[in-house]
Amino acid sequence: MKPPAEFGLRQIGQIAVTVHDLDKAVAFYREVLGMRFLFKVPNMAFFDCNGIRLMLSIPSSVEYDHPASIIYYQVEDLYAAYGLLSSRGAEFTGTPQLIAKLPDHELWMAFLKDVDGNTLALMSEVRPS
Repeated sequence: MKPPAEFGLRQIGQIAVTVHDLDKAVAFYREVLGMRFLFKVPNMAFFDCNGIRLMLSIPSSVEYDHPASIIYYQVEDLYAAYGLLSSRGAEFTGTPQLIAKLPDHELWMAFLKDVDGNTLALMSEVRPS
């Protein structure tokens, strides 16, 4: 069946992140990043990201045993989030950086690693005052 011409992917329903120690990863995402834990089943745990589900999972085969794509978490105040997560033990690869000056806002980002070496990013769109 062919989808309608106006069809397009518009919403993320779930993102999977490969982890090797599920309990350690759950603690990091819950306690360090402060994400809302939903539930855990064998080899998987789930968190809520404002309606998008994040699944942490032990790799089911060799082909899935690699770091994940970068997930960009939108935050209102990048420096406040950076300071809070750093105080909880998050290890950033650098300080927040200006990525782009756009006509109506600036895009700022900061990158960090989770306990399995997956790269995560915080992003903030700063509008002029």
